[in-house]
Amino acid sequence: MTSKELDIAFKNAVKSINEHKEPFPADVLLRLYAYYKRATNDEVTPSGGKPHISAFKTNALFQTRGLTIDEAKQLYIEAVTQYFLYRK
Repeated sequence: MTSKELDIAFKNAVKSINEHKEPFPADVLLRLYAYYKRATNDEVTPSGGKPHISAFKTNALFQTRGLTIDEAKQLYIEAVTQYFLYRK
């Protein structure tokens, strides 16, 4: 897959998640969160109202350290594909 094809597939995967109306399982959300943050090079430390949620997000980001942007995009696409395949 070329870089341009990967970008298009990533944007389509993000769009499908954003348009999905049903709630996601927490483990799926955390995985998607971490891959998205790495794929978009957004390394802002999670913060918010609930410390335990920030801790889970920080841990998810920690587990994806070392991934390249393209690897994170590919893993995000695979996670989205797998989620929608198995939920049918």
